Amino acid sequence: MVTRTFAAVLHKEDGLYVAECPEVGTVSQGYTIEEAIANLKEATELYLEEFPLQV
Repeated sequence: MVTRTFAAVLHKEDGLYVAECPEVGTVSQGYTIEEAIANLKEATELYLEEFPLQV
């Protein structure tokens, strides 16, 4: 299993934190920064299972 590190860009919008992974294009949200990052991590993992990055 390969471990990769991706960036997370966060901003607050209408009371929620929105998190985006610019390298992959996934986006998620949460009521706290920690929740937004956890949701983004899950969304990115699921996305990469379906659409693996070409190395």
